[in-house]
Amino acid sequence: QVQLVESGGGLVQAGGSLGLSCAASGSVVRLGAMGWYRQAPGKQRELVAHASSSGRTNYGDSVKGRFTISVDYVEKAAYLQMNGLKPEDTAVYYCNAVLTPVASEVPREYWGPGTQVTVSS
Repeated sequence: QVQLVESGGGLVQAGGSLGLSCAASGSVVRLGAMGWYRQAPGKQRELVAHASSSGRTNYGDSVKGRFTISVDYVEKAAYLQMNGLKPEDTAVYYCNAVLTPVASEVPREYWGPGTQVTVSS
């Protein structure tokens, strides 16, 4: 069964750092674009960071310069290093990826269940 699982969320004080991991499991023949999104209470999901299969990266304006995404295509994993965290960064962070399962050979988007990041002032 193909799935994505996030890890690394937790509680951190403002100004601190935290690293998130996202791993794809199951029989996957191709790993495409991967990214991180977040959703705070009462707000819509927003882009945090995205990495295309060609290596291009894109960041949300509110995190640019503080967060860094990296992808390991061998391990089929994505990482998000978060520095200089602010209380406004508090949200559930979701991993997103385009995966092509061996069974179907049809690429589609997958989402992880999310991991909570809480930044205290």
